[in-house]
Amino acid sequence: MIVCVCNNVSEKNIRHAVEGGMTTVSELRANLDVGTCCGKCVSCARQVLRECMDKTVAAKKSHVTHIQQIHFHADAMAV
Repeated sequence: MIVCVCNNVSEKNIRHAVEGGMTTVSELRANLDVGTCCGKCVSCARQVLRECMDKTVAAKKSHVTHIQQIHFHADAMAV
């Protein structure tokens, strides 16, 4: 879906920007030119940004790995 018609910025562009570390509309404006012409897209861009960030956070939480503790005892190393 095209979010910013004036500068041809799509939802996919915003998703890639979020994956690259952008977290604010100001960053999107500076890097993708979202909302720099007529400004009608800013609310939609903000919504897409929020949705992408929510999905990114959820994905990171689902990829948590579990670490098993290993206990060493001095007696176990004696030969």
